[in-house]
Amino acid sequence: MVNRRLIIAVDGPAGAGKSTIAKRIAEILELEYIDTGAMYRALTLKVIRAGIDPEDTENILKLMETTSIYFKDNHIYLDGTTVDNEIRKKIVNNNVSVISKIKEVRENMVHLQRSLAESSNLIMDGRDIGTVVLPNANYKFFITASIEERGRRRYKELLEKEEKNISYEQILTEIKNRDRIDSTRKIAPLKKSLDAYEIDTTEKTVEECVEEILRIIEGG
Repeated sequence: MVNRRLIIAVDGPAGAGKSTIAKRIAEILELEYIDTGAMYRALTLKVIRAGIDPEDTENILKLMETTSIYFKDNHIYLDGTTVDNEIRKKIVNNNVSVISKIKEVRENMVHLQRSLAESSNLIMDGRDIGTVVLPNANYKFFITASIEERGRRRYKELLEKEEKNISYEQILTEIKNRDRIDSTRKIAPLKKSLDAYEIDTTEKTVEECVEEILRIIEGG
């Protein structure tokens, strides 16, 4: 149970385990958990459903004007309907970085994310939380892992969801491409905040990573 104001920022590349770790920390410390990636994924899902080209910024921004994205009881809602499973599909994975690099999309999402942090003790994960969204967070963590390990995790995840026509090599290529887009975009690129603790999950279990983070928080 948290007896003080506590805002935790968690960043890192796709497949590093940041969401799994952040959720566990939220449970232990009784914090609100905000998965900002899910917010961008929800918008991406709506863009795909609407048949809009992910590069069509003008129509994506028009679509955003009539879009509602929010969290309730650890579920992500798109226009009033839960889309927890739909936003994890391969087609969303492959397009979310393109849409999330749009300046106006990020500005809108950052405004919403900051408003969530004004009223709750929370842990928020994403790509630019410690650097842009919550630069004054009490604690910042950058969760990383080797690209091969991230590829294996994503491949296993998709197999468990019965995704068809996928291969490890294909997933690895897609992750490399997503890393490139996320880290080189002009607006809020993925990078480690100078005051963030780096946690490499390549050869660690989720619980080992969680324990390491809790030790840092409790020691502070």
